[in-house]
Amino acid sequence: MKLKFDYNNMMDSAIGEHGIKKTEIDGAMKAHKAAFSEVIDNSGKGWQEWADTPLISAEEITKLNAFGKKIREKASSFVVLGIGGSALGPICVFNALLHLHHNELPEKMRKAPKIYVEDNVDPERMAALFDVIDIKTTYFNVITKSGETSETLSQFIILYNMLKKAVGEKAAKEHIFVTTTIGKGALYNVAKKEGFEIFEVPAGVGGRFSVLSNVGLVPFAVMGLDIESMLAGARAMRSACEREDIYANPALMTAFLQVKSMQAGKNISVMMPYADGLKTMADFYCQIWAESLGKAVDKNNATVNCGQTPAKSLGVTDQHSQVQLYTEGPYDKVVTFIGVEKFGDTVDIPADEKADVGDFLKGHTMNELITAERKSTEFALTKAGRSNFTIMFPEVNTETVGELLMYFMYETAFAGAYLNIDTFNQPGVEEGKKATFAMIGRAGYEQKLAELNSIKKNDAYIIK
Repeated sequence: MKLKFDYNNMMDSAIGEHGIKKTEIDGAMKAHKAAFSEVIDNSGKGWQEWADTPLISAEEITKLNAFGKKIREKASSFVVLGIGGSALGPICVFNALLHLHHNELPEKMRKAPKIYVEDNVDPERMAALFDVIDIKTTYFNVITKSGETSETLSQFIILYNMLKKAVGEKAAKEHIFVTTTIGKGALYNVAKKEGFEIFEVPAGVGGRFSVLSNVGLVPFAVMGLDIESMLAGARAMRSACEREDIYANPALMTAFLQVKSMQAGKNISVMMPYADGLKTMADFYCQIWAESLGKAVDKNNATVNCGQTPAKSLGVTDQHSQVQLYTEGPYDKVVTFIGVEKFGDTVDIPADEKADVGDFLKGHTMNELITAERKSTEFALTKAGRSNFTIMFPEVNTETVGELLMYFMYETAFAGAYLNIDTFNQPGVEEGKKATFAMIGRAGYEQKLAELNSIKKNDAYIIK
């Protein structure tokens, strides 16, 4: 394991009365054992198949790389169509591992096609996409585990129609490949009928836990990322999370500290990376944490309305917009810093600059400055008695990114076990999906439409 997890500033020894006592950790060994066993004993089973996603064979990796190379050599642009976990996983990995201005690089400097991940149905955004790609040389990965996701299917219908007009029906089929559940769903059925290449999403891998399955690996292979190294990092974290000793298990420890914090009223979890490349890791975290832990009832069907609201923040940027609240506002937050020891580039601040400004900065580097800013914010929060901990990257690469993604999944699973909830369902999301089907006129949802139409708005409460 390359990552380091420093939870000193969660403890009372650092932040006083708002911290957690070591005796609270040591006195909860029964709870630790129960949470650990629930996750590890079910690893690879049911909805925990995600735990086995890093274990694919060398042969499968070779096939993925060969497919990715084939697409990469033909595509001017590559578009991922998906939403939720089908988009957030690819987005955060591309942001972390590709050049931060990848699409703007001259073609000779790019080793892969331009990349777009379309995760919304805003009509202006969809129209804008077709203004910046050449559809004749663009390839599309349509991703939906269920094969029934309205947003993704609408995008697919639009682009497939355009492709057939642009390159002909036979060639259009070669520009689309799908990632979905084998044997079920509208997308699988149309893929079989049309002859699209199909990649499987394992039955027990939910969308928000799917980044290291074909949902992520296929796009990563297309963009030429080292998926073998990424999976090696994920396996290293998997091994660390299988340590029964809470003091040696990063995900078990931080899950417990977060749950204890929730119980103490700290119902907001702020994810604050100090690297632009890791900015969208906060988006990935927000989904997996919110959708997994925000539940009305526990496994005993007792009403709990539990969960912790995730918030995203970017260091240093949001020191100038949010940190005032974190330092002096309510004691209702836990801040997780993500730091980087060695950045991919070093930018000097010239010592010989004659301008009479910022003399204290001259001769230093931006690397030193961003590190000082992170440590200073950690210091300010700790001095104010605010809970925070730090995840440190030695450097950002495919291996450490694989570790972080696996850590987020295990931390979430352990937290759900401590809370005694079903971490892997999402009943609150389903009601909105059904309502959408009804309003669009999907057969079988007439009763839901009648329920929607029965709701009357009071004009007295509408300001015009």
